[in-house]
Amino acid sequence: MQNKDLKFVFFGTPDVANETLEILKQNGYVPELIITAPDRPQGRKMILTPPPVKVWAIENNIPYIQPENLKELSFPEVRLRGNSPKSDFGETDLFIVVAYGKILPEELIKLPKHGSMNIHYSLLPKYRGASPVESAILTGDKETGITIQQMEYKMDAGPIIAKEIVPIQDDEKAPDLRKRLIKIGGELLVKTLPDFIEGKINPIPQNEEEATFCKKIKKEDGLIDLSGDAIKNYNKFRAYANWPRTFFFKDGKRIIITGAKLENGVFIINKVIPEGGKEIEYKN
Repeated sequence: MQNKDLKFVFFGTPDVANETLEILKQNGYVPELIITAPDRPQGRKMILTPPPVKVWAIENNIPYIQPENLKELSFPEVRLRGNSPKSDFGETDLFIVVAYGKILPEELIKLPKHGSMNIHYSLLPKYRGASPVESAILTGDKETGITIQQMEYKMDAGPIIAKEIVPIQDDEKAPDLRKRLIKIGGELLVKTLPDFIEGKINPIPQNEEEATFCKKIKKEDGLIDLSGDAIKNYNKFRAYANWPRTFFFKDGKRIIITGAKLENGVFIINKVIPEGGKEIEYKN
């Protein structure tokens, strides 16, 4: 099958999905339809803002929809009515899901000819869930990776189509690691798609006994105990460098850590943003 002949629908919402779409496009894979989240209010002024994937779809003239509830889909390309999924435009070969943010109904997962596949940013079955990149750094892992899985109606539990191990650099922060993983994951997807569609890959079931899970990160997770373990504090700083960012309280005020290092086993803070202020050099 030629790249241009692959009929697929892409599900995704944030920048990670946006960048994957670009890699697919550069390699001749263009979705017939994009499904993304609705516009949401953002910022202090709560301005209604489209997700990055919607912006990409508009810029590339790709049809898109933004359903609030996948169980209530009704549109020409894909229709889901209760337990009776139907396709109205011939056979869809594949659904590709990257950081969509919603759980797909089982009927939808099974709708395409070749089912649905997902890129997950860990070495499954390790770190199933919402924060695999942050969790790997928090735990102090020396390596992580990409897993392309065939989706099932159970979170990140589908058979493994492809994997690639990626080392974590000692001082690497989550945004930088994620950027590398997105590129590697997109390239692995492009490399894997032809053999998967042609039936040359037999997905391998995950070992449920080895499964670990990671939670959705909350703002309060960034709190650091300055008298705590230096390595754990540094790992937390690296993991939460983008959001929610690490912080501590001094004289009842919240202090955000923006610069830090681990030196001779000591967690050293370089820069902070005091509550209501601007970034300054930190003096203990």
